[in-house]
Amino acid sequence: MKPKERLKTAAKAMRLSFFVLAFFAFTGQLLFSIFNITVAAFKIAGGILLVVAALRMLVPRREEFSQEELENIAIFPLAFPLTAGPGTITTVILLVSEASDLLATFLVFVAIFIGIIVSYLGMKYGPRIFRFMGDEGLRVVTKLMSIIVLAIAVQFIISGIAEAMPQVLNL
Repeated sequence: MKPKERLKTAAKAMRLSFFVLAFFAFTGQLLFSIFNITVAAFKIAGGILLVVAALRMLVPRREEFSQEELENIAIFPLAFPLTAGPGTITTVILLVSEASDLLATFLVFVAIFIGIIVSYLGMKYGPRIFRFMGDEGLRVVTKLMSIIVLAIAVQFIISGIAEAMPQVLNL
């Protein structure tokens, strides 16, 4: 991406991530109960999305993307599941549910904001890091990161299945 497009895409992804996390902080427990969704099901679904994202990292694609594709990249995989994925959403829901007062709830939102800022800075200064690493170093790190993301995805799926097994076996 050109620098201006990259910053625009990163900013869009981080705005979406913040709103997703804030939305789930406010409504996560309610939505899960209304739709009868378990954390286990959410982990499995998020794990599957992470598998797709990891496989996209492993299999190189073309270097240029249309504006529509760039907007889609901001949504998937940058905003969800990489920045505001199932682990982050679940953590936010649990932290808000355990917050004992308004200050503790406010601090959860501060933590979300700090995480978003750090992610944005990583995306903003990524090209400098990439220049330092060189093409070969970048390819190696990308492959290693894709394997780590894939392992995280598989762990989400395994954890979700393990948590869902008692419910499944009771049927």
